[in-house]
Amino acid sequence: MLKFENVSKKYGNKQVLDDVDLFVDDGEFVFLMGTSGAGKTTLLRMILREESPDSGKVFFDKKDLLQYSKSELPGIRRKIGFIFQDFKLLESKNASQNVSLSLDILGKSAKQIKQLVPELLKSVGLSEKGNNYPWQLSGGEKQRLAIARAVALEPKLIIADEPTGNLDKGTSWEIINLLNTLNKENGTTIIVATHDETLVNSLKKKVYKIENGRIQNA
Repeated sequence: MLKFENVSKKYGNKQVLDDVDLFVDDGEFVFLMGTSGAGKTTLLRMILREESPDSGKVFFDKKDLLQYSKSELPGIRRKIGFIFQDFKLLESKNASQNVSLSLDILGKSAKQIKQLVPELLKSVGLSEKGNNYPWQLSGGEKQRLAIARAVALEPKLIIADEPTGNLDKGTSWEIINLLNTLNKENGTTIIVATHDETLVNSLKKKVYKIENGRIQNA
């Protein structure tokens, strides 16, 4: 599924990643740990090829990401659902419309979208919130909506970058449990970047930890 091989990255004089090796197999749930500024986001951006390594290789579906042309990148990115700490929802669209846009990107028909949107909202516990705009939702509901939008793309991989960073403890557990359910029931590969050791220690999943630009099994 995903492999980092001897990946290094510098910004100016700062070595953000230093000879990083990482492997995530199909269907795994993996935590990526590290303090703020440790390089987690840089690593995740490389998976989307929004950043490129100075040296080393990043493989997705057994192919070096640098070998994909610019015209091929949108197709690759549609295989990856990305969930952000600050949600990245469209404030001018209600919950149903936010999800509909992802389905439209996949080329679903209007009839299919009409059928799938309620199913996706139900899957994240937002059946009654389809007409609500992001500003009318709680932080936890916004993150659930972001997950529904990501799942709508039918991704092989979901990446969550500090998905509980703006949430209280109880809501954080709800979001992690929802991601865990997606992993177990759909077989979706999940990578969660976090600095919350309590969440990580509770689920007994594979953990990679970034320290001083290097990554290791925690």
